[in-house]
Amino acid sequence: MLRSRVALVAIAALLLLSACANPAADKPKAVVGEATNTSSASPVAGEKYLITSENSKIEFIGAKVTGHHNGSFKKISGTIDYAGQIEKSRVSITIDSSSLETDTPDLTKHLKTADFFDVAKYPEAKFESTEIKPGGEKGASHTVTGNLTLHGVTKSVTFPATITVNPGVITVESSFAINRKDFAINYPGKTDDLIRDDVALTLHVKATK
Repeated sequence: MLRSRVALVAIAALLLLSACANPAADKPKAVVGEATNTSSASPVAGEKYLITSENSKIEFIGAKVTGHHNGSFKKISGTIDYAGQIEKSRVSITIDSSSLETDTPDLTKHLKTADFFDVAKYPEAKFESTEIKPGGEKGASHTVTGNLTLHGVTKSVTFPATITVNPGVITVESSFAINRKDFAINYPGKTDDLIRDDVALTLHVKATK
């Protein structure tokens, strides 16, 4: 009987630890700074590869003290202007903020309000790369820097990505953590179940000619 109780306690403890784990803890953390002025940037001469909702995904995991939720943006579009080398190319992505979905309908509705993304006021999020360098954290092939506009705030973000070029297709895979408060998304959550600041982002981009 004692062994059974000990086993039950151990199982309960493991489940509790699993629920409380932070999904962003083991991700490379994006470096966030002042946005880069791109008004004088020269256009990239090269071939356009299209990014669409059919070939690409942007997913996220947000966490609070007692657990986490999975979400994604269902409508995205953009281009990779490929200049023959990834390091000389440029990535541009636009996200329809209202296309946000999570694993819980009530949470989906809440995230669209002024507490979080405020999609009525800020219907789009945008990313435009400003620099792509070879080599990256945790074995990534590259390090990408660009201006991210989210929730009406524009900041420069730097994160690792693995970029592959094949005939007619460019793929970008990346997983990193970003602090929501850097973009003025400050809603704390319930006092006994606070929301974590870091959000885990995963990019699956497949751009085609």
